[in-house]
Amino acid sequence: MTRRERVMEALRHRETDVIPYHIDLTHQEYVRVAEYLQDPDFFGKIGNHLEGAYYDGDPAEEADSPGYFRDDFGVRWNRNGADKDIGVIDGYVIGEPDRGAYTLPAVKEEDLRRRYAGLIAKDSDVFKFGMIGFSMFERAWTLRGMENFLMDMLVEPTFAEGLLDDICDYNLAVVDLALGYGLDGFYFGDDWGQQKGLIMGPNLWRKLIKPRMAKMYARVKAKGKFVIQHSCGDIEEIFPDLIEIGLDLYQTFQPEIYDIKKVKREYGMDLSFWGGISTQRLLPFATPGELKVKAVEIMRIMGQNGGYIAAPTHAVPGDVPPENIAALIEVFQNQ
Repeated sequence: MTRRERVMEALRHRETDVIPYHIDLTHQEYVRVAEYLQDPDFFGKIGNHLEGAYYDGDPAEEADSPGYFRDDFGVRWNRNGADKDIGVIDGYVIGEPDRGAYTLPAVKEEDLRRRYAGLIAKDSDVFKFGMIGFSMFERAWTLRGMENFLMDMLVEPTFAEGLLDDICDYNLAVVDLALGYGLDGFYFGDDWGQQKGLIMGPNLWRKLIKPRMAKMYARVKAKGKFVIQHSCGDIEEIFPDLIEIGLDLYQTFQPEIYDIKKVKREYGMDLSFWGGISTQRLLPFATPGELKVKAVEIMRIMGQNGGYIAAPTHAVPGDVPPENIAALIEVFQNQ
């Protein structure tokens, strides 16, 4: 069975010979693990079962401002702090709730075509998918500001809906390009959750976010492909909504937030899960031996009847001991 076949079988809720798995690392952690293993090419030897072609606005470093990056949407990011992978926003591009004050950029068709064609051309048996990093709420608040956009959702709903519609149309153009290359699915990144509950609450999510996500999911499902949704935090109260609009795979699945046995029991026949191995508590603080025991336990619970991609709950940050990554690789490779 190939890695791609394992993922597809898991997403159809069937058990496989090996539970498909994936490890993603921040740049800082990648460097630490490479030094620990004395192998700069270790990542390609892990055996990850999935690979995506990522688009997040492609921030490019400004020539005259080291550590500052400006993305396709005009947002300026400061990566001079601890977060070298994403950074923090240095000013917003929409000052007032006025749709006439800002126009989304044109889709970079040639660039996107190169990355999707490059992914498909790779001689690899993995599950391949397109990705949008900031797909709806996150794209809106990076343009407008988190507090501003949350207020807009309440007191300027016409503006908020218009901006979300524009983002949805932009994303649909990206999805259409990606699905023209025979990819296996599409991944939407959009953080909706806090440690407990949704940032904007379920009612506003259902009113403003859900209809646009449904449009994007439908475009993917119409091609017979799998839909993957990333959201950090606790979004259990909208799992039924996500199942209703066609979600196949939810990532990231944080065990300090969810009762994994309960969630698997209640939603595991309809929804698959990606994650489960905590980057918040387990990976940073456990010994390698403790990590191995817990990872095997999580995989046993979540892997029943398929529906599981074993993985850390997020790209592993630089505070995780590299020996723990080595231990996790060992668990995954020796199932």
